[in-house]
Amino acid sequence: MPSQDDFIKQEGTEFPGKTYVEHLLRPVFSDQRDYLFKHMFNIHRAHVVMLAEQNILQQKEAATILQGVESVAKIDPQSLQYDSQFEDLFFMIEHKISNEIGPDLAGKMHMARSRNDMGIAMYRLALRKHIITLTESSLLLATALLEKINEHAETIITAYTHTQPAQPTTLGHYLTAILDILLRDIKRLHSAYETVNSSPMGAAALSTTSFPINRKRVSELLGFHKLIENSYDAVAGADYLIESATAVLTLMTNSGRWIQDFLQLVTREHNILKVADPYVQISSIMPQKRNPVSIEHSRSLASSSAGEALAAIHMIHNTPFGDIVDTEDDLQPHLYRSYEKANRVMYLMHAVIRTMEVNKETALKRAKTSCITITELADYIAKEKHVPFRTAHQIASAIAKKCSQQSIELYELRLQTVNELIRSHQNVYLTQKEWKEIICPIEFVRRRSIQGGPNPNEVRRMAEERDDYIQRVQTSLFNEKARLKLAQKLLMDAVQQLMAEGTP
Repeated sequence: MPSQDDFIKQEGTEFPGKTYVEHLLRPVFSDQRDYLFKHMFNIHRAHVVMLAEQNILQQKEAATILQGVESVAKIDPQSLQYDSQFEDLFFMIEHKISNEIGPDLAGKMHMARSRNDMGIAMYRLALRKHIITLTESSLLLATALLEKINEHAETIITAYTHTQPAQPTTLGHYLTAILDILLRDIKRLHSAYETVNSSPMGAAALSTTSFPINRKRVSELLGFHKLIENSYDAVAGADYLIESATAVLTLMTNSGRWIQDFLQLVTREHNILKVADPYVQISSIMPQKRNPVSIEHSRSLASSSAGEALAAIHMIHNTPFGDIVDTEDDLQPHLYRSYEKANRVMYLMHAVIRTMEVNKETALKRAKTSCITITELADYIAKEKHVPFRTAHQIASAIAKKCSQQSIELYELRLQTVNELIRSHQNVYLTQKEWKEIICPIEFVRRRSIQGGPNPNEVRRMAEERDDYIQRVQTSLFNEKARLKLAQKLLMDAVQQLMAEGTP
């Protein structure tokens, strides 16, 4: 360990010190290069176009500046490495543009803006892209679920409460529940997108500028839906980060729960689902193994994604309401990684679900066990035999207890025994046909045709409605991507026009 004097000598006597460079500036530079490079140049373009249109810059000046911007924009960002003479990527790019057009013009490019509004605009543009990408992959998973819902509207499975067999339902009914949660998660992503897709440009440091700028024009050229009107809010507000984090956090938390179900259903003991060969891994020592690694990785990635989102939220918690490092370069990569990992989960589970096989016979056989149709006995004798419901429930409980005492299944209980237990409470009886239907899981499901129930026709009706909704969301997303593409074209057209008109 060096002495204090030697350490100070190694670190240097001016900002930035060696430790600050190695453990802060260099990692931050890499993140900025990987995530923000393209967005930085779009902001340069939009701002210069606006300055020229507002006559803050002369056309000739704007043309020269844009030529320099376009020249530097052609650099492969991966070729850029941290250089200690520049604090970060922003200053490195400014230097490179300055080398192209001279420091005076390069300086004019920054009139009426600040690192504050520009940085937040870059973060919002980067996050906007991540939200769109995750929405697309979530919709892809939704279509896979919809396909399986229709395919398995009549596939009987056991539903569980408190991890115990509860009642029969269908795989289609179960998957519809998953789909509905996913569609709500997609709505949450959309809400986050609407908050994120707002322009802070023109707020400058926090109180706008005395230059006669046009904030709406910059917003339009960058494809933002609207302005963050209050300039202090534009710089201080971090709710766009919180909302984006909670949207992906909720998606991954919800997904992790049913992914855990899938891991149980693919076990040899359950033997309900079979993962296709491309998504299982064979053990290096146990050749009989079919390890569902695609689902395992999905569960792990979902947890990691949720952790990254929580990190972002905690970094904002209790920070001052203003421009602050906590919401900037150290935080942003957590959100980007959260969305990237969530995107991987959606693609992996889409592939698993599209290709999985379902053991219908085993599922139906299991749905005949554990007395899980006994609820129908209570319902039936209350409804058809006019037995008070509490009494009907007591009868059903007594019959279930009898099966447990004799270690037999409900369908193995003799009708005579059933009627004896019923008559001990109420003077009614069941026919063989009635009893057969009560213990049948298929009949159990068929009778539950109330809105939202597992009856196959009801499941298909729900699937049709969800299909219509998914198509509308897909169309909306397609239109939004087209709108952003058009905004980019408008921006580049404006750049090219200025460059052409301002060049002698």
